[in-house]
Amino acid sequence: MLYVVFAIVGLVVGFAANMIVAKNRMSSAEDNAKKELEKAKKEATKLVDQAKEEANKSIEEAKKEEQTRRKELKDIEQRLVAREETLDKKIDELDKRTEKVRGSEDEIEQLKNEIRDIRVKQQDKLEKIAKLTKAEAADKLMQMTERDIKEDLVGLVNKLQTEAKDNAEEQAGLIITTAMERMASEVTAERTITSIKLEDEEMKGRIIGKEGRNIQALQRATGVDIMVDDTPGYIVLSSFDPVRREVARQALEMLVKDGRIHPGRIEEVVEKAQKNVEKDVARAGEDAAREVGIIGIPKEILHLLGELKYRTSYGQNVLKHSTEMAHMAGIIAEEVDANVKTAKYAALVHDIGKALTHKIEGKHHHISGEVLRKYGAPEEVALAAEQHHDDMQATSVEALIIRVVDAISASRPGARNISAENFAERMKELENVANSFPGIDKSYAISAGREVRIFVKPQQIDDLSAIKLSRDIANKIESTMQYPGTIKVNVIRETRAVEFAK
Repeated sequence: MLYVVFAIVGLVVGFAANMIVAKNRMSSAEDNAKKELEKAKKEATKLVDQAKEEANKSIEEAKKEEQTRRKELKDIEQRLVAREETLDKKIDELDKRTEKVRGSEDEIEQLKNEIRDIRVKQQDKLEKIAKLTKAEAADKLMQMTERDIKEDLVGLVNKLQTEAKDNAEEQAGLIITTAMERMASEVTAERTITSIKLEDEEMKGRIIGKEGRNIQALQRATGVDIMVDDTPGYIVLSSFDPVRREVARQALEMLVKDGRIHPGRIEEVVEKAQKNVEKDVARAGEDAAREVGIIGIPKEILHLLGELKYRTSYGQNVLKHSTEMAHMAGIIAEEVDANVKTAKYAALVHDIGKALTHKIEGKHHHISGEVLRKYGAPEEVALAAEQHHDDMQATSVEALIIRVVDAISASRPGARNISAENFAERMKELENVANSFPGIDKSYAISAGREVRIFVKPQQIDDLSAIKLSRDIANKIESTMQYPGTIKVNVIRETRAVEFAK
């Protein structure tokens, strides 16, 4: 029983102790809270004071800025008032000067009237003395003068006209002769064949390939007729189109040098040769412009000009013909006081239409004018180039100069070969007949026009249609062209299946 009492007493004591500890903790927490609250109040008061100080500073600064602006505005207002006063003074002065000028004008007009009256009185006195009016006196004086010098004037006019004619013919001959002497360029005959020398005769077999696959692939890719067995140690490339011959020549030289000759490699090399020829075209145009001293020619016109390096007109290289004309046009234009730059520019580009005659219908000089205007050449240049043939009237001195130098360049002995040009036109006409049918990929006239090879698009033309197409083309050639002998129409349809192993 005693233990129970002790236990109860212990519990009561422990509970009381816990209560006391808890009360102490609570009082401590309250003290801490009060301290934190006091601290927060102090910080809040401090922040409020700082905010008030900053606000007061901002207000002071704003007041100062306002005072400064007011001062500036006041200064501006004062300056404007001063200017207005100055302008008013100037206006007053101008008004005073205007009044003075008007007064002076009135005085001058009065003096003029007095002078007129004096002249009239003097004329009346002279007429009374001479018993002639002013008009009658002038007529008599003119009649006497005309009678005295009429015969001398007639003789002088006849003499001047005769001397002008003689001097004009002599001067024109001298100018043209001087231009021709200063531009005595070489004459080169363009041919329709190109020869490639081989170091080893065995290389011909590799070029031909097994069952002729290599040479067939090369002819198909370039459109050039390749003759291997005609000349020992040489391969002959035959085509009327000099661009194709140049591509084939470069491709063959690269193949022979590399040694790897097969249809796949041939296509790569031909593509590379075509890119090289494109670069040569761009370089040729720039070199020609630089040679004649014309700058600022648009790139499109320079490219067409470079293509003329591989074009011929009656066997004469068109680019050489154009640069030769430009030099002579500059010489003649300088002698006759024409625009030298316009004359040289027009002479250089007068035949660029020949680079597009297979793409655009019309005469080459009309195409030249249209293309020059399209790509931004000066109008006077386009007109002079367009009017260099007699079917259009020449409207400028420069156009007449282009006609003259064109005739000079073309008429030199050996400069042109008419038969070669006619041959090239027949070959182009033969290809154009083939290209007029649908489904044609490309066509080449080879073997001096005795054969036309036509490559069709296999997706559009099947085997039976290819047979019919060859017959239709042959019939059109028979009905539209005149030619000696027989023309072989060779339609080729090739289907390739390509896959890649990965």
